[in-house]
Amino acid sequence: MKHHLLLSATQSITAAALRHGSALPERLMAQFSINKRAALALLRELVATHWLVREGSARSPHYKPGPLRQVVQRYALATLREDQPWAQDFAPFFELRPSVARLAQHAFSELLNNAIDHSGGSQVTLSLRQTALHLQLLVSDDGCGLFDRIQRSFDIADPQVAMLELSKGKLTTQPEQHSGHGLFFTSRLADIFDLHANAAAYRFCSAESGHWAKGRPLARPGTSIYWAVALDSPRSLQAVLQAHSVDAQAHCFDSTALPLHLMLGPQVGLESRGQAKRVLSLLPQFRRAELDFSGVDEIGHGFADELFRVLPRLFPEIELRPVGMAPNVAAMVASV
Repeated sequence: MKHHLLLSATQSITAAALRHGSALPERLMAQFSINKRAALALLRELVATHWLVREGSARSPHYKPGPLRQVVQRYALATLREDQPWAQDFAPFFELRPSVARLAQHAFSELLNNAIDHSGGSQVTLSLRQTALHLQLLVSDDGCGLFDRIQRSFDIADPQVAMLELSKGKLTTQPEQHSGHGLFFTSRLADIFDLHANAAAYRFCSAESGHWAKGRPLARPGTSIYWAVALDSPRSLQAVLQAHSVDAQAHCFDSTALPLHLMLGPQVGLESRGQAKRVLSLLPQFRRAELDFSGVDEIGHGFADELFRVLPRLFPEIELRPVGMAPNVAAMVASV
């Protein structure tokens, strides 16, 4: 069986099996311009690789989706509403626990809305794949790219600094229409969240650091976001919202965390008062901020003095919580 034909078939076979279970051979013949013998061979391969389950008799077989499922769709962005693709083209073809389905719908809607409202592109491709253990979502648009959009709106040319701002959770290029919460909470609903745009890539992995780290960028235009969660994930949207509220019983987004290693670069450490002011930007919108120094070996006196002595006097309502401090960092913080 030719690999490219099998790969192409997996992208549509889940929906086709539910819609044309008893007529799949004819469906594949028309879709791929192959004869019946090739269509039956393709069906045998799809059953063997768990994309399909075959039922019925040898003379009257009926096919239904297997444990592996996938739907891939491409849409024009100009007139697209983010609620329609999920309800019509994706949700009916997957078997998910209600809690995981809610996580998936929330992530799907938020990421698609970002592509519609912010990308400036013409098309978006959506892929949802269910394996034996995970649900995997990929949203790719052909727009200007997330970091280019941030540079235009906020004059932040460095994707690493832009990622620091995004990690706070309230950065948006359209404050009249959006709160900036979408990427923040969507990343925290996932086990793995990969963000690719403008030759830069960052990953948020809940099981590891719980913070952003650099990844390997994709050589393609626009923005691509990969979101994955375990099928048995105990995570819930309510729990994630409460985890970022000072009042754990509320849904107020007033607590955030900053991975300060994102400000490091080749021969660039945390030294200046200007860097400390960059850390504080957006923080007046929060009541509490966890400053994670993991991966930072040393900081300068100016940075520490501005962040822990000067700025708290200007914004006394913000509680700053330094964590992950190396001995040299802790000593410098203590000195101010």
